[in-house]
Amino acid sequence: MDKTLRNGLALIEQGDYKPVHQLAIDLIHTNTEDPVPYFLLARIAHDHKNYKKADELYQRASELQPKNPLYVSSYGQYLVSVGRQQQALVYADRAAELPINDAFVADIVGVIYSRTGFHEKAVPFFKEAVRLNPAPANFHFNLGASLQFSGDFAGAEAAFRRTIERQPDAYRAHSSLVSLSKQTNDKNLLGELKDRFAENERDPDARLHLGHAIAKTLEDFEEYADSLAWLTRAKRLKRTTLDYDIKQDVQLFEAAAQTVREDVKHDEHCSDVAPIFIIGLPRTGTTLVDRILSSHADVVSAGELNTFAGLIKDLADTPSNKVLDVETLNNVTGLDLGELGRNYIEATRNLARGAPRFTDKMPLNFFYASLIHEALPNARIVALRRDPTDSCLSNYRQLFSTAYSYYNYSLDLDDTATYYQAFDKLMTHWRSILPADRFMELHYEDIVHAQEKETRRLLSFCGLPWDEACLRFHENTAPVSTASSVQVRQPLYSGSIGRWRKYGDSLKELRNQLGVSD
Repeated sequence: MDKTLRNGLALIEQGDYKPVHQLAIDLIHTNTEDPVPYFLLARIAHDHKNYKKADELYQRASELQPKNPLYVSSYGQYLVSVGRQQQALVYADRAAELPINDAFVADIVGVIYSRTGFHEKAVPFFKEAVRLNPAPANFHFNLGASLQFSGDFAGAEAAFRRTIERQPDAYRAHSSLVSLSKQTNDKNLLGELKDRFAENERDPDARLHLGHAIAKTLEDFEEYADSLAWLTRAKRLKRTTLDYDIKQDVQLFEAAAQTVREDVKHDEHCSDVAPIFIIGLPRTGTTLVDRILSSHADVVSAGELNTFAGLIKDLADTPSNKVLDVETLNNVTGLDLGELGRNYIEATRNLARGAPRFTDKMPLNFFYASLIHEALPNARIVALRRDPTDSCLSNYRQLFSTAYSYYNYSLDLDDTATYYQAFDKLMTHWRSILPADRFMELHYEDIVHAQEKETRRLLSFCGLPWDEACLRFHENTAPVSTASSVQVRQPLYSGSIGRWRKYGDSLKELRNQLGVSD
């Protein structure tokens, strides 16, 4: 790597932007064809969330040296960070064809593939990064995550352990390690986890990860009340750091309900395209249904895509830095969504891997159900439902990405209950106004208790012929990038149904808030 570039990046990592900015300007004045200053300025713009300028600068650097894998892959990494997955894949593929002799660059290419759901492509690049430079802990962690999502749990465990060997306080590796298997009295990390939790009393993210790992371990020990208490401890500090009010989410649900329009004229260019949107609260069976459908010979899973939401944001052209907000939902109702439908089809073309049909399993697309139907009139929308208390408990138990603000409700059990009630109201609304041959609700409990019957009903709704492989979804070898990566590789089991009962009186207040009885 060029010395000037290396030194500039080091200063940026330290947050010392001013001298790098001046250096870059001076370099451009000296030579406008030098990619280094454009790349440094791109990194600065990206860090400051000036995405339009960052895009121009990353692209400029990659155009000046199209055979330099650092510039090409970094532009792809930027694109995936702003939800432009289709374009990101183009640059990942370009970088993958170039000679890569730098571990950092190999890791970047792996990150692009992993974040677009192509873990089978990511793993070789993460392995190459580790081979070129085995020292950085994050290289091993990235490899472990993709191996886990690919179903190689033994390989993932080894990678997470190597991460911890290099960085003993790597809390994400600790929580990932605990998630891979049931903890036992003979094999667990409870003592170490509690020690590290105590050491990180001022680090909200560390406490969140470590506390969740402790809670998961205690649940495996069937110590349910203690497990719930640790979840509360894990989330408390993080919750206090956020400028969040559950009323914000309730307003989102109310705005979503107003996006329905009468006398909609569907775009004929989109009428024959039938993607399958799987929506619902997380941890309620969305991944299970995705695996069932993607086990069909004609269907592939495109993963959890932010594509539709991003296109809505572009169309609404609202000034906020949030993709999903009340202003954006209010702004889109007066616009022609035909173009959005065409753009969605184009944006997902490569992600569908050439299959006749594909699934988009972004749970939060439930906010856009009416807009999906308007933009893609032949799309099928499958909404997952689950017992209210189990739904709330499963969301509260889940460790969501701290960088994704739309799951902030899960940091408080009361907020989770309020969120569920708003979700339930919106689903009732969609059920009443969307065509029954385009919107269906599927209950997790029914799938477990009547697998073949519900699978046949699901395939019929989606316009798919019967495929016996859908009953053997656990044999599906395709990667799965969700918290259910371990469970969905097992046959159906009923152990998660009525899980809330194991917690006894600990969930009494939640049950009262939901207005449900035994």
